[in-house]
Amino acid sequence: MIRTTLGAVAMAAVTTQIALAQEPVTIEFAYPYASSFDVTFDAIVPKFKEQYPNIEVKFRSAYEQYEDGTNTILRESISGNLPDVTMQGLNRQQILVEKGIARSLTPFINKEANFETDGYHAAMLKLSTFDGEVYGLPFAVSLPVGYYNMDALAQAGVTETPKTWDEMIGVCKKLIASGSNNPVYWNWAITGNWFLQSLMWTQGKPTVENDRLTLDSPEALIALKTIKSIVDGCEMKNLTPDQAVASFSAGDLPMFFSSTSSVGRVERAKSDFNFSTAAFPGLVGTPKGLPAGGNAAMLTSTSEDPEVLAAAWTWLTFITSGEGAAEVAKTTGYMPPNQAANDIILADFYGQNPNKRTAVDQLPLLSDWQAYPGANGLAITQVIYDSLEMIATGEADDMEELQEEMVEQVNDLLPAN
Repeated sequence: MIRTTLGAVAMAAVTTQIALAQEPVTIEFAYPYASSFDVTFDAIVPKFKEQYPNIEVKFRSAYEQYEDGTNTILRESISGNLPDVTMQGLNRQQILVEKGIARSLTPFINKEANFETDGYHAAMLKLSTFDGEVYGLPFAVSLPVGYYNMDALAQAGVTETPKTWDEMIGVCKKLIASGSNNPVYWNWAITGNWFLQSLMWTQGKPTVENDRLTLDSPEALIALKTIKSIVDGCEMKNLTPDQAVASFSAGDLPMFFSSTSSVGRVERAKSDFNFSTAAFPGLVGTPKGLPAGGNAAMLTSTSEDPEVLAAAWTWLTFITSGEGAAEVAKTTGYMPPNQAANDIILADFYGQNPNKRTAVDQLPLLSDWQAYPGANGLAITQVIYDSLEMIATGEADDMEELQEEMVEQVNDLLPAN
């Protein structure tokens, strides 16, 4: 992707335009997951205002999650009410590019003398680049991890975190025997079918190949059967993700598998127990890959005012650059995809915060969080979500039958060609 180091980037042309403005320039900005990112922007805004006092950033109501963010932008594009900068899930950028809503960042990048093209992970570059043009700068990157109440595990006679899902189910049985009535929550409901894609990438299998979904593959059936074994073997209750975070933080849920993004939230809210994160289990060992979660900042301004566009670009690059990106790691559990943030500003941070380092150690596994092809990508997401919910609620018992039904519904939504 594109890397910029805060303080090293000159931004001469951009800052000159803003400095010449007689009045403050106001831009509008929208982002998802207030529970995760409110504290991040509370830390970023004062630093931004100190450097750019003539730019006013007006925050819109936060998107509930990534699907809501994309649907909101699609509606606002019709009503002519787009924000200047929006944060979108990494797997939701393509539709905004195809519909001409997102503006290419390449013309802005080409005007900056100190931008480099080697600072972001290759998966980030691929997910935000379309037809050779950059449309998004990654803001926060996540990977799935395990959250553990080590005191509860020790009470059940467990001394090591599980490395495979079979081992995890064995830990569940020990927790149940020691009195737990809900030993684990496996976050099947997380945005974008991310956990299903995690089980696919664990096997080295992408969920989308050649613009077709691979849900009819043996790997997809293994993924469905694995989810079923977790739900049944652990007697898993069907919580919402927010309920799971709250229950884990309260000490009532011994194990929780979700995005690393919630680490900061848990650390701020948890009761008095020994909390540890550990690598995401595999089927027979270390996963072959894991999908890159998170979001990117995109320029969706409809303004042609050079001062507004310069201000929007300044905000966009600030929040994704060194010091701005470092606040992501400090306040959440996301990883900043900016190399300056990771190598310079956060040089000592991860050594002092091992629970946030777990995802960083898994970076070699980083793979695409795949978008579903065609105009019905959000509808396909919902079909898969509904199928996974049937497993979580116990409505579906036969995974071969569920797979067939899911494939049939998804195929009806795919582009004909």
